[in-house]
Amino acid sequence: MTQDRSIDVSNGWEILPWNLGAVVGGGVLFFGGAAAADYLSVVVGFFFCIVGVLLGIGGIISLCGHFTVQPNQACVISLFGPYRGTVRESGFYWVVPFNTRRKISLRSRNFEGSKLKVNDKVGNPIEIAAVFVWHVSDAAEACFDVEDYDNYVRVQSETALRHLANSFAYDHGEEHETTLRSGIDEVSVALKTELQERLKRAGVTVDEARLTHLAYAPEIAGVMLRRQQAEAIIAARQKIVHGAVSMVEMALKELDEKQIVAFDANHKAALVSNLLVVLCSEAEAQPVINAGGAHI
Repeated sequence: MTQDRSIDVSNGWEILPWNLGAVVGGGVLFFGGAAAADYLSVVVGFFFCIVGVLLGIGGIISLCGHFTVQPNQACVISLFGPYRGTVRESGFYWVVPFNTRRKISLRSRNFEGSKLKVNDKVGNPIEIAAVFVWHVSDAAEACFDVEDYDNYVRVQSETALRHLANSFAYDHGEEHETTLRSGIDEVSVALKTELQERLKRAGVTVDEARLTHLAYAPEIAGVMLRRQQAEAIIAARQKIVHGAVSMVEMALKELDEKQIVAFDANHKAALVSNLLVVLCSEAEAQPVINAGGAHI
């Protein structure tokens, strides 16, 4: 892997007057030589013209060595193939024009992938999407170790997201198991960690990773919704029954302790049955009062 390192380059403002002077001086020598060829000597004039052309061409070529680096930008420099170094400080610089310069943005950027249709850990088809915030931290690796770091980020992001979905259940796991729906923070940390591991060879640092869409696939969404509704009803019933049993137990205990009325086993069973019906029924109970054998 290519290791990013700094390189010393010349201040562009210090070299610029010399380059401009070479271009202007070359023009002056060329036209002066042409005039000297008419009035003095053809050989002397020709010599000054040649020197002027060479000096002007050299100045123009040298001007091509100037470049700027903006804030949050890096310029990777190589000479005939081998990597020489990276300029990270913003400013106006000059290097030998034959050096190849490639500018890399170091700014943070978002990548929001499209919805992926994958299977979760237990095989349920789901739809999942995520957004990633990342930036280039090693310009040399991003430039030389991968062909196209933008495309590399896109491909590896989708791969990491697919692997994440296959590693967690959507919403029904074992006891105390993290799921995609219940463990958003844990899932985000796992996604960021895996994505960073995949992108470090491209000189990329992941700042944030989080899910933006999570749902069952359309073909099973209706079935799973009915299952969730059934589970919610069962859970509510369990809570109601538990509370009703606790209230019946409390009522019998209070009646026994205060000796309000004495119950035999049959009467206790009837009282428990009636109380449970009243407490667990969805409809409002209609009391029936026994008054001397007549039901009112």
